[in-house]
Amino acid sequence: MRLVFLGTPEYAAPVLAALLKAGHQVAGVVTQPDKPAGRRRQPEAPPMKRVGRQMGIPVLQPASFRGGEAVAQVAALAPEALVVAAYGKILPPALLAVPPLGALNVHPSLLPRHRGPSPVAAAILEGDEVTGVTIMLLDEGMDTGPILAQEATPPIDPGETTETMTPRLFLQGATLLVQALEAWERGETAPRPQIEALATVSHRLTKEDGELDFHEPAPTLWRRVRAYQPWPGAYTRWEGRLIKLVATTPARADSTEPVAPGHVVGIRPGAAAALAIGTGSGVLEVQQLQMEGKRVASAQEFLRGYPGIIGARLPS
Repeated sequence: MRLVFLGTPEYAAPVLAALLKAGHQVAGVVTQPDKPAGRRRQPEAPPMKRVGRQMGIPVLQPASFRGGEAVAQVAALAPEALVVAAYGKILPPALLAVPPLGALNVHPSLLPRHRGPSPVAAAILEGDEVTGVTIMLLDEGMDTGPILAQEATPPIDPGETTETMTPRLFLQGATLLVQALEAWERGETAPRPQIEALATVSHRLTKEDGELDFHEPAPTLWRRVRAYQPWPGAYTRWEGRLIKLVATTPARADSTEPVAPGHVVGIRPGAAAALAIGTGSGVLEVQQLQMEGKRVASAQEFLRGYPGIIGARLPS
């Protein structure tokens, strides 16, 4: 089948690779424009621009699909279908109308649960035991189109983060997409409407989401630390500097004395020294953290450099 692929981050690459391996012709890759990055704010290309060029596929980077010029560029490639994997923008009706077989989207959740821009983080935040991948036909809404195929994952590992889960889900989605696309082309599958009563919607994460409130229970904070990697990071502040919590776990109820929310205590003296923070319910043990401007350190390393944090009260 002749396709146009729309995607932006690195983890979308396996989806494109799976399409090519299955023998589909990808006439173009559409990705977001270069954006300023780093301290010098130099333009940086999105990963899928590099991937597309490495594969010898023409790359389009429209700033917008408004006005019709970008839609005409995609139409000129004569795709039978569009394939979307983490492109990052809602596609307008004029673009969705271009291919006769529509636009198939790889969405990393079991729709209609966790629609929107942050489905993997939402699954961790909600404490879901499993999540999955959905192949759907895009419509004018945000992840509201009918479902072509769906597959659950194994149970979510307690140590998984958004950073580790997302590539795994898109790799799983690549295989499911190829199967769904071929069945859709042959007319062997019927789109299944989503059940609106079961729908939940994730929001776009901002920097402010990452600031921790230690009046929340330890299990909630533990999920936030995992959900907010890599963006926006789960953080607190101490002596005017930002500290990211990178790896944490709720302490067993019988392993520590009660600690007031935000209070930092030392546990396990000696070589196995660690620190913990009191919460609204239980204690949050911290295994890895990062002082602003420094590298990620184990709790033991951090305490050697900043022993004064023991006894501190963090903002809540």
